[in-house]
Amino acid sequence: MTRTLPRPSAPQAAALPAGGLRATARITARADARGVSRLPVLDGGGPFALRRVQSHADQARVCLIGAMSAPLGGDRLRIEATAEAGASLRITAAAATVALPGRTGDLATYDVRLTVGDGALLEWLPEPLISAEGSDLRMTTTIELAPTARLVFREEQVLGRTGEHTGALRSRLTLRQGGRTLLDQETAYGPGAPGWDTTAVLGGHRAVGQLLLAGPEFDNEPAEVRLLGGTAGDGTGQGVLAPLAGPAALATAVAPDGLSLRRLLDAAAAG
Repeated sequence: MTRTLPRPSAPQAAALPAGGLRATARITARADARGVSRLPVLDGGGPFALRRVQSHADQARVCLIGAMSAPLGGDRLRIEATAEAGASLRITAAAATVALPGRTGDLATYDVRLTVGDGALLEWLPEPLISAEGSDLRMTTTIELAPTARLVFREEQVLGRTGEHTGALRSRLTLRQGGRTLLDQETAYGPGAPGWDTTAVLGGHRAVGQLLLAGPEFDNEPAEVRLLGGTAGDGTGQGVLAPLAGPAALATAVAPDGLSLRRLLDAAAAG
């Protein structure tokens, strides 16, 4: 895919002096008087092409389509998605995101900020992020939940394309509900991250992911600890589902490839 710089007149996609680009996509779902979720804000830019998907029941659905190769070294990318009180929003992606090296060797950043209002549901279900050899990416995801909000959040990372080493990948995930922090974790893989490929961390696996579930139902019935996958060394990967200190549960899994990882996370979602 040919990479073209965004028009200078678009404030959400202004070029960086170092040769990268800055782009922000904004999505807002709002429930109307009949309880049907609408999309008053659907604003893409740079590599972000946002497409409405046929709604299901009262839920608004959006598919993220990559309009160019990104993130490259030096890029500053951001997605802001909000499900306002009573709304239901599902966000998916058409393909995997591939982090690639840039011409300058600078790191790239990819920030996601999700906000879910009272009585609202947000499902964040993109395709995997692939860390290509030579890339250097910093990801941050910040999720703000209202007290009665519900969340389904999936994150999958594949370390290197077929037959290549991984790039450098640093990722931080923060979940807060009503100002209270339920989860704040940071991971690092690839060059510059000591011990990431040892048996204490990935043990040779090349796909890692998590599924984060939150909602009032966990107040009354907290998730039980459950192991996912087969035994170590059987090639299927392993994971664990565990409750958080609040109305939420987190499944974390490692696997030899993206397909095996998805199966583990799907098993966690199925209960």
